Amino acid sequence: MRDHPGVPHITPPYRLQVHDSIGGVPAQAWDALLARQPCPTPFMRHAYLAALEASASACPRTGWTPRCLTLQDASEPGVLRGACMLYLKGHSRGEYVFDWAWADAYQRHGLPYYPKAVAAVPFTPVPGTRLLAVDEDARATLLRLALQWCQAQRLSSLHLLFAADEDLSAARALGLMQRDTVQFHWHDRHPQEGRPFRDFDDFLAALSQDKRKKIRQERRRVAQAGIVFRVRQGRQITAGDWDFFYACYERTYLEHGNPPYLTPDFFHRMARTLPEAWVLFIAERAGAPIACSLIAVDAQPSSGEGQNDSNPVTAYGRYWGALERVDSLHFEACYYQPIDWCIAHGVRRFEGGAQGEHKLARALLPTRASSAHWIAHPAFAHAIDDFLSDESAAVARYQEALQAHSPFRHVP
Repeated sequence: MRDHPGVPHITPPYRLQVHDSIGGVPAQAWDALLARQPCPTPFMRHAYLAALEASASACPRTGWTPRCLTLQDASEPGVLRGACMLYLKGHSRGEYVFDWAWADAYQRHGLPYYPKAVAAVPFTPVPGTRLLAVDEDARATLLRLALQWCQAQRLSSLHLLFAADEDLSAARALGLMQRDTVQFHWHDRHPQEGRPFRDFDDFLAALSQDKRKKIRQERRRVAQAGIVFRVRQGRQITAGDWDFFYACYERTYLEHGNPPYLTPDFFHRMARTLPEAWVLFIAERAGAPIACSLIAVDAQPSSGEGQNDSNPVTAYGRYWGALERVDSLHFEACYYQPIDWCIAHGVRRFEGGAQGEHKLARALLPTRASSAHWIAHPAFAHAIDDFLSDESAAVARYQEALQAHSPFRHVP
């Protein structure tokens, strides 16, 4: 095996183990290590990753072959020092960091781009820690060993998608290339006074007149259509609610000509094993549900049947769907209802995800999200590095242009 520059061999005391499933790692040990990270998300919880596999949502049949890497200290057998969830991919679907052009270039030169390895949460473009580690030394070692393993498997590349800052720092130290994109996040912080918003009206008052007027018009249209919302969190979400949600979720995908990534069994497992991570907004008319949106939160397990013991800090917009078309209902279900709920529950940030400048008009502000990439082929690595340098400059200009159109009112 020929080493890629910047990927030295690692000697003991660390030892890398490769498991064919997240099930090979005890849930308690995995979640305890995740809790120590600067940027944990519910999507990296053991129950979430296990449900992706067990429900046949992310599995070899769908092109996601799991490989769970764990790092142990030879002097402390059984003690988890680091961990990383990898997937071997035979395609690039469900990643949201688009490398189709890279794969096409490989093919045109008679070289295989697949299989490749990704450290990511399938179908989930949410930034968070990918290299779980007890400290920065262990994080760097975990990445070095992961790169060595990828070389030994003769993989074309390794991609850390939507990685946290600590992952990106470790990646840069090893010479990985960084790729940037822009997402849209809402923050519970008054732009002039630096305090949390008191309520939704207080939030609206901070916006410019045209943005405030537009949001009020959109909310009025939904109310005049006879739509009311029922909000359920955690174990308050019934089996019937989950079934209705899936009907909406599936319809959204099918309307765009694609089957849904996640199976019904995945959400059934979420209801059993990770209920505290979900809040469901159900739109009803005349007592009948017609649409819904689902967000995730970083809440901890509840000791009861209702709310969680502590309020979450971050919420993540995930899925939506409707069985009827109502003007402005999408904006109400996906943005205004979640923002209103976040303000009421002291949630500091609502991540609305990627794509769509329309989010900026609703005070979801542009935020940089980054990934790290290792390419085994030196010539392609050089060409991709040049491409990413140009792309990064373009992304920076795009973000700067967006920031120049703040939705908040200007106070002289």
